[in-house]
Amino acid sequence: MPNMESVAQEIAAAAARLVVEEGLEWGPAKRRALKVLGLGPRTALPANDLVEDAVREYIDIFCADTQPAELAALRRLAAVWMERLAEFRPHLAGAVWHGTATRLSDVYLQLFCDDPKSAEITLIDKGVAFEARSVNGFLGEPVDALSVSARCAELGESVGVHLLIHDLDDLRGALRPDARGRPPRGDLAALRALMAMELEAGHVRR
Repeated sequence: MPNMESVAQEIAAAAARLVVEEGLEWGPAKRRALKVLGLGPRTALPANDLVEDAVREYIDIFCADTQPAELAALRRLAAVWMERLAEFRPHLAGAVWHGTATRLSDVYLQLFCDDPKSAEITLIDKGVAFEARSVNGFLGEPVDALSVSARCAELGESVGVHLLIHDLDDLRGALRPDARGRPPRGDLAALRALMAMELEAGHVRR
């Protein structure tokens, strides 16, 4: 009978394929992986760190020739939206920030607003169509999310840009390092520094 560690690694590997090949978010990918592997719904799911390692490994093996350019295109798209919404202190999070995004990934921006409705009003004023819903924020509490379909010319398709609305006071704890000692999100200056570093390292073309 396989031990729990090997089962977790197997689930993480199956989830990683779904993340990269189908663009699933990590939570749904882990749950779908249980079905793919024929495991019961109560099977313990692997930690996100394990899934992230599996995603990076999958990309290195199967997508090394395409993923860096796709990631760079998504980061440039994120930067455009961060510039447009600068007044709301946007921070990039998720796969596009951490470097595991592919052309199927969405962009997640966390906005820190004095007035929770101000970002919504700004989008309306700019004539930007969006879908409003509620999701769990990085503190675990429900937050408003405004989802926009944005054209990415470099990828030749539309990309989901999700704006998660947080209270301004939440910004204080937003940059606490994650379990691996990394910033879990970054502002526009941090994103530009990251993009410049990738360019200098030769991971993407100018």
